[in-house]
Amino acid sequence: MPCKNAGPFLQDCINSILQQSYAQWELIICDDSSSDQSLTLLQSFEKKHDNIAVIQNTGAGILDALNLAYRQAIGFFVTRMDADDIMPKHKLKTLVKLLQNKSAKKVATGKVQYFPVDQIKEGFKAYEIWINSLVDLNNHWQEIYKECVIASPCWMMDRVSFDQIGGFGSDYPEDYDLVWRMFRNQIEVISSADVLHLWRDHPARTSRNSEVYQTQTYFKLKVNHMLMMPEIQKRQWIVWGAGKKGKSLVKELLAKNITPIWVTNNNNKVGHDIYSIILQEYTILPYNDSKLAILLTVSSLDDQKDVHNFLHSRNYQKSIDYFVLA
Repeated sequence: MPCKNAGPFLQDCINSILQQSYAQWELIICDDSSSDQSLTLLQSFEKKHDNIAVIQNTGAGILDALNLAYRQAIGFFVTRMDADDIMPKHKLKTLVKLLQNKSAKKVATGKVQYFPVDQIKEGFKAYEIWINSLVDLNNHWQEIYKECVIASPCWMMDRVSFDQIGGFGSDYPEDYDLVWRMFRNQIEVISSADVLHLWRDHPARTSRNSEVYQTQTYFKLKVNHMLMMPEIQKRQWIVWGAGKKGKSLVKELLAKNITPIWVTNNNNKVGHDIYSIILQEYTILPYNDSKLAILLTVSSLDDQKDVHNFLHSRNYQKSIDYFVLA
């Protein structure tokens, strides 16, 4: 568990771990140069509980803290906790049970819930509904091109498989990078329909404030991983969408010396020259061409439906021929 200035939330967080119905756990907390009372509070828990260890980050940031803490771990299973969140009492027991006797190349997860419920904005509510729907539909990997499909503090893996995919890694956003490596290494997702993690939202939350969780960083990571996939890397890349996200994606591709074909369903933008690429009408797309990789950045839900219908009419398959990146 990485911790930075989480003082107001630590009592609730650690008490929720202490109250777990599964008792064979160790908690290794790496304090990332907190300037509040976090370290003192953490050390008070360490003194009272033999299975809690507190260390101080010798680097800087969440990734350094996670990797340093992990190097101290001895357990067969590994999971991550965030210092401002809460574990339902049955979380660890449920995840361990999912993995027992079938843990190799598996990741266990479950549903999440943001809180305080009455303060959650529409965007977070929509994300909660979406990520929980992946559990119901068991289609995490089909949606990975769009967003992080497994909540960063709501998963568990066996240590051998975790090490084989590179552990916590070294790239930001670290949660999305980890999930991409699970996907590319063909890790199977097994899920519980129970809510296994309570995700606290508050103004100081790192994902709200750090630049490593902004749109351009996400596109950079997506492109990097897609370029490592032999079934995609050698295709002609086509970007569909000329809005803010489409422009961000094209900039990232150009930075990697990839010049995509750029199409739009906005008649007002057809023929425009952006970044020395002329936007073309989407109808130039032929019937299914396996040499194309169509990257969708259309944000409007109504437009998305029209785009999907058009691509299906031309025999393109989602996450095989076209990829939803927004």
